[in-house]
Amino acid sequence: MSHEFHARCCEGGCIQGTGVSRRNFLSVSGITLGAAAMGGLAWKSVAAAAEADGAGDLPAAAPRQPIIVKPILSYETPQRRPQTSWRNWGGVHTDEAAREEAARITGELEKIKSAGDFPVTFLPVSSIKGAGEIAKLEDVKNADALIVYAAGGGQNVFDAAVKTGKQVIFFLRHRSGPVYLWYEIISPRYLHQHGDQLATKGVDNSDVVVDSTAELTWRLRSLCGLKNSLGMKIVAIGGPGGWATPRAPDLARAKWKLDIQTVSYEQLKPILSAALEDQAAMKLARKRAADYLADPKVKLETDKPYVENAFLLDQVFRGIMAKAGAKAITVNACMGAIMPISRTTACLTLSVLNDDGYLAFCESDFVVIPSGMLLASISGLPHFLNDPTYPHDGVITLAHCTSPRKLDGRNLEPARLVTHFESDYGASPKVEMKKGQTVTNVIPDFASNRYVGFLGQIADSPFLPICRSQIDVAYRIPDEKVAQNMPGFHWETIYGDWMKEMGYALKKIPIGWEAL
Repeated sequence: MSHEFHARCCEGGCIQGTGVSRRNFLSVSGITLGAAAMGGLAWKSVAAAAEADGAGDLPAAAPRQPIIVKPILSYETPQRRPQTSWRNWGGVHTDEAAREEAARITGELEKIKSAGDFPVTFLPVSSIKGAGEIAKLEDVKNADALIVYAAGGGQNVFDAAVKTGKQVIFFLRHRSGPVYLWYEIISPRYLHQHGDQLATKGVDNSDVVVDSTAELTWRLRSLCGLKNSLGMKIVAIGGPGGWATPRAPDLARAKWKLDIQTVSYEQLKPILSAALEDQAAMKLARKRAADYLADPKVKLETDKPYVENAFLLDQVFRGIMAKAGAKAITVNACMGAIMPISRTTACLTLSVLNDDGYLAFCESDFVVIPSGMLLASISGLPHFLNDPTYPHDGVITLAHCTSPRKLDGRNLEPARLVTHFESDYGASPKVEMKKGQTVTNVIPDFASNRYVGFLGQIADSPFLPICRSQIDVAYRIPDEKVAQNMPGFHWETIYGDWMKEMGYALKKIPIGWEAL
């Protein structure tokens, strides 16, 4: 049997002798059962949607929605009785003390909002003395999460809060104000239900905060990311898929409630053909390309028309997303099918979209896409979807051709614009990521049951003959432990430490989280 390699273009890029995608093994033909196909697409309507206002400015990505939080102070006003115990532990036993405590809570939440790096809306503090009062709070129904300040009262208040179906965090005081009753008993009486094991459904130890507004803040940031990820609408160019897992889109719908809108290549081809002939659209694309290349931190090492066509493809994608009411997009068969009709690669296009606040993914791999949505929605930063290699000597190389540049959310990293590696065609950014930068790495499994994560530092940004944007990530974990905890394939990497937020949000899905 011959093992001679024959280079040829196939959906996604071929593995020698298999006719199957080298990286993604995607269901590239298409549309997974149940995928919603977008209709009514033509260049005229897409171009119109791409104009956000009369000045012809391109549409911007929608900002993250704020998490709406309802604070509830639970307390009691016991009456003195002679020669017997008449009050529980705690320092909030009068209406006056409750009013002072509500004011303290309001002040703390105002500081969280003003200093926060995520959008949050705090509703007014409500002070209650019994479970029945929660049902009478009209604004609870508008909230995404409740913070129960457990100064006193019975556990039926907690039960009523959890039964609202909202996310619930319990805040207890030890030294940050008057000590709370439930600082003493939330574990044995409520979480353990008078037993030796956790027994309360819907909440656990991770939902309890003592004194620290910093601990409260990161949990709220996590829940904000979760709110913005669940039910997200995403356009799938060429249909949804999953690396080695045809069920991945259906799992993403089931666990993450994603609304996947498919645009086939049969639909895209006439749109792009018309866009390439549209003089006004091409003029705008050339201007945007020139502006991008004018950055002294950008070095052009491919043909300029590839860059211009990448910006035209960006304009088409923005228009399609605007018509779909989506801020996320992914491209199936991006290593082959899109190139002949776009006359470039999608690499630079996806990079620019991520820099501008969209969520753009190559390969249409719905094994990893939800993790990137969550990471970006928690942090507010662009994500880097990548191929991992094999861990050794405390380092692992991560690489892909679609890295964004605005990785810290503010500053554009230097980049060389080169060809996409496997095809040696088009425009791909080789982003020079910052050495010494702490990064969070998330490894989703194929079954969407268990994610693994670990912190690392960028040790180098080499230029090996592999996908163009590449980093060597150093870690302080035994190599064997990393190798034994690499489920799935694609990873998501992002600047900063978001480990706690990821674990807390995933628990709510629920998806298991193992922090190495």
